[in-house]
Amino acid sequence: MTRRLGISILAALHAAILFAGWLAPYPSDEQHREFPYTAPSFAVRAPQDSGTECRLEWLRDGHLFGTPSPCGIFLLGTDAFGRDVLSRLLYGGRISVLAGLAATLLALALGTAAGTISGFYGGWPDAVLMRGGELLLALPWLYLLLAVRAVLPLHIPTTQAFLLVVAIIGSLGWVRPARLVRSVVMSARERGYVQAARGFGASGAYLIRRHILPETTGVVLTQATLLVPQFILAEVTLSFLGLGISEPVPSWGNMLAEARQYSALVSHTWLLAPGVVLIPLLLGYFVLADGLREVQQD
Repeated sequence: MTRRLGISILAALHAAILFAGWLAPYPSDEQHREFPYTAPSFAVRAPQDSGTECRLEWLRDGHLFGTPSPCGIFLLGTDAFGRDVLSRLLYGGRISVLAGLAATLLALALGTAAGTISGFYGGWPDAVLMRGGELLLALPWLYLLLAVRAVLPLHIPTTQAFLLVVAIIGSLGWVRPARLVRSVVMSARERGYVQAARGFGASGAYLIRRHILPETTGVVLTQATLLVPQFILAEVTLSFLGLGISEPVPSWGNMLAEARQYSALVSHTWLLAPGVVLIPLLLGYFVLADGLREVQQD
């Protein structure tokens, strides 16, 4: 029951992020200067002394709901510039989750390649890759991440910043998948059917492609469900510290950065919405990882 609930919540959150353009009532950068730090409300609001009649309209301008200007509806409140927190939360989720997924693909690609080469061929490739990986694991992961990002330019276009964050996170996260893949490969290469294929003259590349890599599928999938939440948190951390995605493009990290000030945190608690959403998202991935482990053990 718990597993089914966790996966359902995970699917719902990803669907909401995927359809952010339809669910969000406003563009992420649209400012409502007459509504700064407006508290969350289900009521449609009108500017003071405007005399405007406000109403909620469904399926307005390609969105699920909206209001005619200058009215506004802010289910999760607004920030200092009057930007709708719900809209920025949905659009920002695209950045943070996509960064986690992309970095996971990169880390798994590097880890699978390194683990396969190390486990299948052994010798000096194994020594170089595994000793280098152990050295990387021995370093403080967060500080290494910050150090690598800090030496690079701060003010770069958003697309380049996104790709840079993905490259940094993914290239530092390949070691654990590589070690697990190496163990599977070392076991698989000694099996009878692999030895028989080798005896018939099969090349190393054929053995890896045809017999070895399919054995690593379960490990890779389980690692994916563990790495995605870690890498989402890594992107949030970098953006929170001003080293990742920068304003005005929203990510959950730079949205949380606005709540760093004590006055904003106490008076405008709705600015913590990205942190609240992160909790069920991360728990959903961990529940999915547990489910995959149980399936493999069965």
